[in-house]
Amino acid sequence: MHKDILVIGGTRYFGKLLVQRLVRAGHRVTIATRGYAPDPFGARIERIRIDRRNETAMRGAFANKRYDLVFDQMCYSPLDAAIAVRTFAGKVGRYVMTSTIDVYRGIQPSGGALLETDLPVLAQPIDTGYPWHDPKRAVESYVAGKVQAEAYLYRDGSLPLVTARLAHVLGGPEEFTGRLSWYVDALRSGVALRYTDAQAKLSFLGTQEAAAFLDWAGAQSFTGPVNAASHGALSAHDLFGRVADVLDARARTQQVGGAAPGVLSPFDAGQATVLDTARASSLGFKFSQTDEWLDNVIRQHDLAFV
Repeated sequence: MHKDILVIGGTRYFGKLLVQRLVRAGHRVTIATRGYAPDPFGARIERIRIDRRNETAMRGAFANKRYDLVFDQMCYSPLDAAIAVRTFAGKVGRYVMTSTIDVYRGIQPSGGALLETDLPVLAQPIDTGYPWHDPKRAVESYVAGKVQAEAYLYRDGSLPLVTARLAHVLGGPEEFTGRLSWYVDALRSGVALRYTDAQAKLSFLGTQEAAAFLDWAGAQSFTGPVNAASHGALSAHDLFGRVADVLDARARTQQVGGAAPGVLSPFDAGQATVLDTARASSLGFKFSQTDEWLDNVIRQHDLAFV
């Protein structure tokens, strides 16, 4: 059945891949963005030019619209979540918020890997007075913002909500974060990887699989948080070694004292953060092995290395 679908965001990275999948499936797709980035979809989609963080503009733009499904790629704080509620409550059949593995940062798993229930999301404090929309604080507020956005949406309860907690998403040179390219560039430049713990493994997900998972989650009927990750977690030390193997180069490494997550390199951590994907698997999604796609992505970055 073809649906009326809104994607908030959707002009770059795996959001663009999600829109491609939806269009190919014959859905009626609208993207809502600030209109700064071009998209390749032409007349196949509708566009609403909007600032996601302007509540007056959001409520005005969507006052008379209803959607079967909304994918919110741009919900980064409890203020964004509040705007979503006041804009879309009672007007959508299903609401999928793209969340992140980082909501589990600092949490010890109850078992071998992190279950959705290991984050007591309803118990999380919400700070509506924090300057969430200050661009100077975008990086430092990212993790707390995602946690509190989820907390606000679940506590409010007026949206038929799924929060897709994606593992660290890795793609080719279009990956705007530059995280994987950091390791390729470091290896090619002869830089030694300084790392905290070779066993501090993290979960990853490829861009195509991230888009496929969101597409799948949107088509289901379950609600609540759901983890998504390829099988085969890697530490920063592992990832650097994998880059070296793929590019047939020598990896120089040096273990040092503990540092804050991401300081020594983008995926350096002091503890493992591995997602348990049993819920999604039991609902019917089949995840890949990291080995199936990572080497190709590394080669893409190497071709872009200057």
